[in-house]
Amino acid sequence: MTGLDLAFAATGIITATAGALAVTSRQVVHAALWLVVALLGLAGCYLVLGAELVALVQVLIYVGAVVVLVIVALMLTRAPIGPRSEHSTSRMHRALAALVGAGTTGLVAAVLLPTATRTEVRPGGTAELGRQIFSTWVWPFELLSLLLLVALVGGFAVAGLTGTKGEEQR
Repeated sequence: MTGLDLAFAATGIITATAGALAVTSRQVVHAALWLVVALLGLAGCYLVLGAELVALVQVLIYVGAVVVLVIVALMLTRAPIGPRSEHSTSRMHRALAALVGAGTTGLVAAVLLPTATRTEVRPGGTAELGRQIFSTWVWPFELLSLLLLVALVGGFAVAGLTGTKGEEQR
């Protein structure tokens, strides 16, 4: 086992643990922060695999934009920071959710494990990826960024309207 294998295994374990903590956390803000750790760990996995561009995009798009959007949405909606009893579920629901999660994990493993033995590398690398992004996929990326901007402005508008009405009613 090489040093890169050990580094990949370590970042993979950290990523999987943070992902599990993000999903199982009872506090919304803690879940968002664990999501940041999981996404940064995934970027670390990309770095170990030699995909620096994908790691940079992971950090810029997901950690820098999506998670910040989630945290801003939490602040705008004034979501409770601590655990709440009305959001808890029964043990039966949790067991069913664990069963569905285990089934999904098994299905993904059954699909991905046969491909783990392949050693072929696609030609082109980063140059081909850049050409595809900035020629074929430029308009979908631009439309997605416009959609995220509209959602953010809409969130501010709804929070501003809700906050004003709530203060008038008191």
